Amino acid sequence: MDKLVLITGGGRGIGAATALLAAQRGYAVAVNYSANSLAADEVVRQIRAGGGTAMAVRADVADEAQVQAMFETIDAKLGRLTALVNNAGVVDTTQRIDEQSLARWQRMFAINVHGTMLCAREAVRRMSTRHGGSGGAIVNVGSVASIHGAAGQYVDYAAAKGAVDVFTLGLAREVATEGIRVNAVRPGIIDTEIHASGGQPGRAQRLAPQIPLQRPGTAQEIAHAIVWLLSDEASYATGSLVDITGGR
Repeated sequence: MDKLVLITGGGRGIGAATALLAAQRGYAVAVNYSANSLAADEVVRQIRAGGGTAMAVRADVADEAQVQAMFETIDAKLGRLTALVNNAGVVDTTQRIDEQSLARWQRMFAINVHGTMLCAREAVRRMSTRHGGSGGAIVNVGSVASIHGAAGQYVDYAAAKGAVDVFTLGLAREVATEGIRVNAVRPGIIDTEIHASGGQPGRAQRLAPQIPLQRPGTAQEIAHAIVWLLSDEASYATGSLVDITGGR
């Protein structure tokens, strides 16, 4: 395939929407998941039903060996990667910092930060002209929590997403001469399942009055920004942090 994208956490929410849109735009899609194989398989089914190419691939992005095995599987079955969307991430229940544990912080950073860095490293090894690749694009999914700090909710999540911001800026400059563009999309309040995983299934709608547009965003709206950043239409964009927040 000419265009091959790996989307981590691609079985639901923003990841699933991005996978479906990327397939419509001509990408072969590797849909990563860590536990929910049924959701990933359904995304793959929909892509194939539309005439696209896709496969589901399991890996915990916080586990180096699993990440390496995932990339090797993609190499063997789909070809050389040209795009990566680092979408896999977690939140946790609402707690003040003086209530949080080290174990919580370690999980938060292992998935949101180390997972992003591990996948980016493997992608660079395949895309970079320094390694015989033909270039590519990486989009990291951050959060405007990195600006607001998420006080009284999950400052550890905000801190992890702040690390993703800085990693995006540094990596963009590091590989700019090697044919790779690196950008981040920072969503605001988006109506996806991630709120339920943090124990607040109604959070997006509850916070709608605080958003200038008076509604949460949709996964599809974020997907359009991500796929644009992957595309040649964004050929002069690298090191950009694109906020999609409804004005918040």
